[in-house]
Amino acid sequence: MTVAASGFRDLLSGGQQVVGTWIKLPVTDSVELAAAAGFDFLVVDTEHAPLDLLTVHQLLGAARGCGVPALVRVPDSSATTIGRVLDSGAAGVLVPHVDSPADARVAVGHGRFPPHGTRGYGPTVRAGGWGADAAGYLASGERVVVVPQIESAEAVAAADDIAAVPGLGALFVGPADLAVATGLDAGSAEFGHLLDRVRKAADAHAVPLGTAVPSAAAAAALGQHYDFVLVGNDATMLGQAARTTVRDLRAGVRGQP
Repeated sequence: MTVAASGFRDLLSGGQQVVGTWIKLPVTDSVELAAAAGFDFLVVDTEHAPLDLLTVHQLLGAARGCGVPALVRVPDSSATTIGRVLDSGAAGVLVPHVDSPADARVAVGHGRFPPHGTRGYGPTVRAGGWGADAAGYLASGERVVVVPQIESAEAVAAADDIAAVPGLGALFVGPADLAVATGLDAGSAEFGHLLDRVRKAADAHAVPLGTAVPSAAAAAALGQHYDFVLVGNDATMLGQAARTTVRDLRAGVRGQP
């Protein structure tokens, strides 16, 4: 069994909140730096970053080399998209805009081999040890996590039914998308009720729940309501560090007698 296939599920079963970050830059150095920083897992973002399939393949290879589980946020729930990133060694996929249990069943089916799904069989890929581990390749189909993103009022209303879909790896609530979709202030009580509804659905079906926040302070404010949290991303952290450095340099120059 590969690190990719088993690692993220093992993290989720450990009973502790795990922390990851988004990878948006098309360079393997980002993966190495994030792994060296100590993040538990990574998510390569192909929904909101200009990453093609070859680049994703290389980023997943870097994560594998660093021993860090990496998922891919796919741009859609197509069988081709999901199957190809899993073949490249992704530990699972985050699937945007899952608004119904039917959407969730389709996404889960595309991540699993028959008879539990419709994923195509082709073990001469990284996930199959380039043909040397066909048994591990088949087994990995039951270990990868397919994670629907709950990011609309319709999805929240259907959260209990979505969480009940067999084979689901976890749920992920996207607060930014949900706030935009509903027109609610993310700090409002009404918006908090939506998040509570998703949390209750995840708890009722013993499904791990994740979310994303922009900073460590925001992550701390979540408490233990989420099993996994994505904090920031490589591009934003680089930009923030650069701005801080320039600000401090200019402050120091101005402060000279």
